[in-house]
Amino acid sequence: MSQHQSPTGPSPARSRRTAGAVAAVLLTGLVGGGAAWAALRDDAPFAAPVDTAAATEGDPRVQGVVDSLVEELEFPGALAHVVDEDGVARDYTAGVGNLETGAEVPVDGEVRIASNTKTFTAAVVLQLVGEGSVDLDAPIETYLPGLVRGEGIDGNAITVRQLLQHTSGLPNYTAVTSGDSFATRDRYVPARDLTDIAFAEAPLFAPGEGWSYSNTNYTLLGMLIERVTGRPYAEQVTERIIEPLGLEHTYVPDVGEREIRGAHPRGYHPTESGELEDLTEMDPSIAGAAGMIVSTPSELAAFFTALVGGELLEPAQLEAMQQMVEMPEEYPGDGYGLGLMRTTLSCGVVLWGHGGDIEGYATRGGVTEDGVGVTYAVTSLGSSLETIYAMEDKVDEIVCGA
Repeated sequence: MSQHQSPTGPSPARSRRTAGAVAAVLLTGLVGGGAAWAALRDDAPFAAPVDTAAATEGDPRVQGVVDSLVEELEFPGALAHVVDEDGVARDYTAGVGNLETGAEVPVDGEVRIASNTKTFTAAVVLQLVGEGSVDLDAPIETYLPGLVRGEGIDGNAITVRQLLQHTSGLPNYTAVTSGDSFATRDRYVPARDLTDIAFAEAPLFAPGEGWSYSNTNYTLLGMLIERVTGRPYAEQVTERIIEPLGLEHTYVPDVGEREIRGAHPRGYHPTESGELEDLTEMDPSIAGAAGMIVSTPSELAAFFTALVGGELLEPAQLEAMQQMVEMPEEYPGDGYGLGLMRTTLSCGVVLWGHGGDIEGYATRGGVTEDGVGVTYAVTSLGSSLETIYAMEDKVDEIVCGA
């Protein structure tokens, strides 16, 4: 999520792209190219185990695609993780991790994963559904009584499912909070303040009558998690997802935590003059349960692999998560589920993922149900619609070859 960037993506006239470019206001080596992925197409199921040991040498073709993120799209740095059809995982880097010192991009370094956080949040909510603590089709009023109120806004008319799939009609608070990211980088914003900003605006449509990406939905879902469990959001994500999966470099920042803990590339954001300035350190409370998690490309891929592989949710909840609703044509992907996107690439490979954008970092990618896929991060936001389209193309290029 970015305070300045609207949700964008290629139109259907373009070939289908990887899940991503869906955050707003504030997100590798495949031998043999497209032919090597033939076994992953809809008509040829794939079921090979993933070897998590990174290979010592990467695919020059894929390295070239990663290099192009820096050389063509002009991102300061890029880092990517790819698992190929043989179950071999490889990591790639390009550019520099620090524009001031010229330091290298750390392999599989930590980055802010922005709106990929929404899938973590959705997974916790769906676990609570499986446990009988939450009803997907109950109004949010059931769990947050008296909170969702505004002119034309009523929590009795908005269900948990609608929040998860962005069909609530609630305004996106980040469409209102755009401003100077450098001036506000150290400001802590409570979740209730974010929702109040949204509820002061008119609803976009009646609940269930449309689709519009809104970080407000997931801020409310984070509050729901805390109300139902009686425990902090960060603790629930950690105990239910991060620790069981052994994700050692994935975490929800502590209240007021502004630095990134582990090895990481610096993140940059353009000033008013267009020059890139370091914005690595920032208070991510503006993103909250909609976009504040830190992870690495490989661990983000591991999370999505575990999720769509059935390790985190019961079958009924996973099926509900993967039921897609149609998105506007400017978005990539086949549709949006409950915090999850499905994308069929130009060569027929189906990827599951999300994507995210926040000042300093953007992530793109997705995995198949067998863990094969691409996850990459760059160290700034796309500077134009053309750049964002090209970012989506890069995943298709890595997987499909052309």
